[in-house]
Amino acid sequence: MSPVIRGGAAASRGAATSSAPSLASPKRATATAKASGRRKKIPGAKVIIKKELPAFSRQLAAMLAAGMPIVASLEGLRSQIANANFKMVVGQVKQGIENGLAFSEALKVFPSIFDELYINMVRGGESGGQLAETMARIADFLENSARLRRKVKSAMSYPVAVMCIAGIIAVLMMIFIVPVFKDMFEQFGGDLPTPTKVLCAISDFIRDNFLVTFGALALITVGIKKWKKTKSGQLMLDKMALKFPVVGGLVQKVAMARFARTFSQLIHSGVPILTALDIVSGATGNKVVEAAIARGHEIVEKGEPLSNALAKEWSFTPILVHMMAAGEKTGKIDEMMDSIAVFYEEEVDAMLSGLTALIEPLLMVFLGVVIGGIVVCMFLPIFKMGELVTS
Repeated sequence: MSPVIRGGAAASRGAATSSAPSLASPKRATATAKASGRRKKIPGAKVIIKKELPAFSRQLAAMLAAGMPIVASLEGLRSQIANANFKMVVGQVKQGIENGLAFSEALKVFPSIFDELYINMVRGGESGGQLAETMARIADFLENSARLRRKVKSAMSYPVAVMCIAGIIAVLMMIFIVPVFKDMFEQFGGDLPTPTKVLCAISDFIRDNFLVTFGALALITVGIKKWKKTKSGQLMLDKMALKFPVVGGLVQKVAMARFARTFSQLIHSGVPILTALDIVSGATGNKVVEAAIARGHEIVEKGEPLSNALAKEWSFTPILVHMMAAGEKTGKIDEMMDSIAVFYEEEVDAMLSGLTALIEPLLMVFLGVVIGGIVVCMFLPIFKMGELVTS
């Protein structure tokens, strides 16, 4: 028996209706075949996933929990959605259900919006007759993921912005201010201090080769971005990030939190462990961890516990492995992974707060060294102005 959520009376109770695959209606079989054959890419999918999907999942969970039919719930949500592309998506999902598709099958038409994790969790909720509860768990997962992503992005964007501003100020000083001082010094004659000579030489090089310099920088930037998108580039950068002092610990804890949270949701939804590993590997945001999960998948296929497989991987923390082993012994691996996800999310919060407090004074020192160094080099000859005038 393969229970699925559809429109109609059963859906109004938020439960699943049972129908064996062999007894599926021709209409549903045709609809399923058509759905699997026309996967659609939606413009602005990233914006929809970040801004619309968590609220949609939360509201759908509330409506289903209140006893509304799935079709009526989707229609009510569709009428409230401001994003035209997402409104079209929800409308077509509703139409698919009306044509006989299960909710999870209707979602498959839009893989750019609803990923494998989302669809598998929905399928698990359909099978267990707990779609409302599952949608609430999906909403929790999406909101927690977004919160973690915002915190990491916010903590990292500040130092990057400060360094970019410092670089721009330094270049502008080299192009417009240093030459003025250089012309003034040349009128007095005499030898300039070595730091000032170096500064003037750098200024001359930037001014004389402005287009070449910035053209080369642009090409290098584009090349690095393209290299980062390659498998080898991503793997190397992620490995460096994991081993980088201080930051490496943060990167690892973020990956562990994502793995534990995603794996917990999938196992709780009844997804088989091997399928869950396939899905969760892409959710960690780190290619080194992803490769470790792939190796773990192969070992689990041979009959070994997942905790044994991950214990061999340096990218996985001992505490996560121990918690997983405890979950395997007690049969509560989803609860253990949920607990470890909460633990690492709190650890990430604490580390980000500490790093932010540490980075701010370091950035001030960096600005002082860069900008202050240029100013000191320019004023060194002025300190010796008496000697230059005499000579």
